[in-house]
Amino acid sequence: MIFRLFALPLGLYLQLFSVSLVHAQPDFVGSETCIACHKDQAEAWRGSHHDLAWTEPSADTILGDFENTEFTHQGVTSKFSKDGDSFIIETEGPDGEMTKFPVKAVLGVAPLQQYAVETEPGRLQSFDIPWDVPQQEWFHMYPDQNLPAGDGYHWTGPYKTWNARCAECHATDYQRNYDAATRQYSSTQSEIGVGCEACHGPGSSHVDWANDVPIRERVHGLSDKGLMVDYAAGDAETEIQQCASCHARREPLLGGSPVAGTPFHDAYRLSTLRAPLYEPDGQILDEVYVYGSFLQSKMYDRGVTCSNCHDVHAANRVAEGNAVCTQCHSPAANPDFKTLKAVDYDTPEHHFHAQDSEGAQCKNCHMIERTYMGVDGRRDHSFRVPRPDLTVKTDAPNACNDCHTDQSPQWAARQLDKQFPNSKYRGTHFSETFHAVQQGTPDQGRALADIALYEGLPAIVRASALEMILPYATPELATDLQGLLTHEDALIRAHAVAVQRSASSTTMVQNLVPMLDDARRAVRIAAARELLSAPIARLPSAMDKALKSAMAEWQSSLLVKADFPETQLVLAGIGLTTRNYASARSAFAEAVELDPQLVQAWVMMVRIDAALEGPEKVRETLRSALELNPSDPNLRALQAQLDAN
Repeated sequence: MIFRLFALPLGLYLQLFSVSLVHAQPDFVGSETCIACHKDQAEAWRGSHHDLAWTEPSADTILGDFENTEFTHQGVTSKFSKDGDSFIIETEGPDGEMTKFPVKAVLGVAPLQQYAVETEPGRLQSFDIPWDVPQQEWFHMYPDQNLPAGDGYHWTGPYKTWNARCAECHATDYQRNYDAATRQYSSTQSEIGVGCEACHGPGSSHVDWANDVPIRERVHGLSDKGLMVDYAAGDAETEIQQCASCHARREPLLGGSPVAGTPFHDAYRLSTLRAPLYEPDGQILDEVYVYGSFLQSKMYDRGVTCSNCHDVHAANRVAEGNAVCTQCHSPAANPDFKTLKAVDYDTPEHHFHAQDSEGAQCKNCHMIERTYMGVDGRRDHSFRVPRPDLTVKTDAPNACNDCHTDQSPQWAARQLDKQFPNSKYRGTHFSETFHAVQQGTPDQGRALADIALYEGLPAIVRASALEMILPYATPELATDLQGLLTHEDALIRAHAVAVQRSASSTTMVQNLVPMLDDARRAVRIAAARELLSAPIARLPSAMDKALKSAMAEWQSSLLVKADFPETQLVLAGIGLTTRNYASARSAFAEAVELDPQLVQAWVMMVRIDAALEGPEKVRETLRSALELNPSDPNLRALQAQLDAN
């Protein structure tokens, strides 16, 4: 059978089939309640990047110059001024007309501060001209882009909507609350900014404990102190996954902030090491934040946590310069990490640069820096050994040539050979296969399978190989990789699922039906996605219930992201798969309503119209598409074909 829930109109999805993600839990009480007892933590947190992630506009919070200043970009002059207590941005609005917008939200504090305005009731858009705090000037985050009003990537477009893309990680208990029928938001949060309960969970039961009030039913397994997350227990993975809920490039599966302690793979689908997000060797390329890098590191493998290097309340490093690293990597080592070598690394014998120079800084060799949002430098957290030899093979950058820009990678490789002869860090590397895949080299299936099966590699590398293998997959490879469906790591399990589409239909169903009961939502959804069009005549009752439940979870994960144009493309694909062409066309139409430059959606609408409606409807659709994308070659080719007939 084909699962028919997806054949229903979008409005009925929302009413009938959304999975309830809200469970009984303690109440949010606000950070001010916590401060009364936790004064030291509060003092560290107050004024931190977490505290100031989102603030109300005021003379105390706004750092930008609103004294009738101007900034011109691509012929549009934006003006920054005050009107009484309001801070005003006058700029090109969603209709292309110059409009005055009061600042509604202040976003961040350094090295840049961005501002959000309300373009319609409830909808906040993050403005592309932020304030450079160190340089004390306005700048445009995308100086080379010329995006007119109506473009999906214009600051008023869906990819810059604060409610959808950003707010979840700048607030506590944020819920997007998007109404797909009206395209309006009624977003809520318990607290703007990343407060205590963003990481520790709602605190009412903990307050009861502190006041000797009996703790009510522990529906989420509350600790003895009434906390939903017990960091004192010392579980590294709990801490890391909590930080990762924001410090990761990922696709959300829920409609807002997951309650603290929610396992990462219950709330998100992590982006793998694919282009253009990462370099072939896994170094950061696009803005991927930290988690995907850290998962590649030996430090993660050895049990290092975020709080070993960062003060989680002050949101800064626990020490300055090399002292962050030498708290462990030193002659004294660190007894908490038994595999550490007791070696002095902060010496010219190791880094072979002048002491205290830029070249002697651990981070400059082992944590390359890339700049995002125009001025925000971020460090790669994979803590890798520089490999200029791989630059020669894969074009991935290396830390040596980041500084020695006047030298070649071959020169850098020779220097390392001299300094570290017979190094174990010279062998073959997964990046050579990933680079070959990116170059379109045929017959990479076996090499990718070997990477996926190799237990010595990080799980994110193996999951990335599983994702890349799909164009090369065969029934034989599906059989070879079948064992990864039960791997202990949810990221590997989730990406092993799709490989089974290359098995016979019977084998695929047999292998994937058990995945519908997996412990992690991301895996269950992956299985539901693959089973959507499976030729299933009948399932035993328990399996049928599991299938319906996983399908409903998938539906819910899509419907809470109905404001994402890319989600509409997925819904359209589901309509095509289930042969519900009216539903598919409706989703394609919603996609171009949100982002008129999604030419692939226009093309599919034309094809559906040609099959179902006839030439007049095709001409109407093409006319609308070309009005918004007049120079697109694909649309012009379709127009030429229509004219020829």
